[in-house]
Amino acid sequence: MSPAHRLLLPLALALLSACAHQPGSLTVQQQSQCPLNLHSGQQLVLTLPSNPTTGFRWVLRDGAESVLTSLGPEVYSNPEDAGLIGSAGQSTWRFAVKQAGSGHLLLTYQRPWETEVAPAETFDCQVKAK
Repeated sequence: MSPAHRLLLPLALALLSACAHQPGSLTVQQQSQCPLNLHSGQQLVLTLPSNPTTGFRWVLRDGAESVLTSLGPEVYSNPEDAGLIGSAGQSTWRFAVKQAGSGHLLLTYQRPWETEVAPAETFDCQVKAK
């Protein structure tokens, strides 16, 4: 066995070991899945029904910044992509647990210009991380 191959085997084992210890991701689609108990390094994927063609948008009011870090902006997709204008889809946010603690994940579904109108829906979830 060449010296390069001897080095590759321990390196490959170390990489596999590191992957095996990473916490998986948790997908949340309903308020009933709350409260959330997460672990450091774990990813959280939040997916909520959405239809921006009606003017309604999910607004992130509290992102539990003391516990979570955002992994990017909201992504809207239409899973039934039937080519129908105005059909409903879903909005997705991705977060990672950055440290232990607790926080609140709060989103409201409303038309941004209707400031005096109560939100059509609210997603309110307590987040705890170890």
